Amino acid sequence: MKPTVYLETTIISYMTARYSRDLIIAAHQQITHEWWESALPKYEAFVSPIVIEEISRGDVLAAQLRLDKISGLTVLEVVPEVRTLADAYFSAIDIPEKARADSYHLAMTAWHGLDFLVSWNCTHIVSGRVKMIIEEINAGFGIRTPVICTPEELMEV
Repeated sequence: MKPTVYLETTIISYMTARYSRDLIIAAHQQITHEWWESALPKYEAFVSPIVIEEISRGDVLAAQLRLDKISGLTVLEVVPEVRTLADAYFSAIDIPEKARADSYHLAMTAWHGLDFLVSWNCTHIVSGRVKMIIEEINAGFGIRTPVICTPEELMEV
């Protein structure tokens, strides 16, 4: 059985966007491409309705390219328990309202028992402070905390 991974919106965006002139973003895009080709096939990948909503925004052609990229992936269900968990994360992490979806990415992964959450959002998702907070909340709910990381951290040698 393959380990499971949740693909947060930044992963799909980096896979389909033109390479950035910003060197750090361009490096993250290159790592994402390499990870998608070499490591992702070793995982069972999931997204959520939240990811689909986010990647559907903006330029119609770019949105379609993003949607095509995830067309074969399983979409997790937003059950009431996910909403409860996301609200707990949102309050504790102090995420701005405009980024509330980030608490849902975390909750979708944890509630559905996935092994990994992969993201380039190092402010509200892949952050030591965030990881500590959600581990405490998850312990209270009696659920396991997934490994939250960037594609680079899941790169196979």
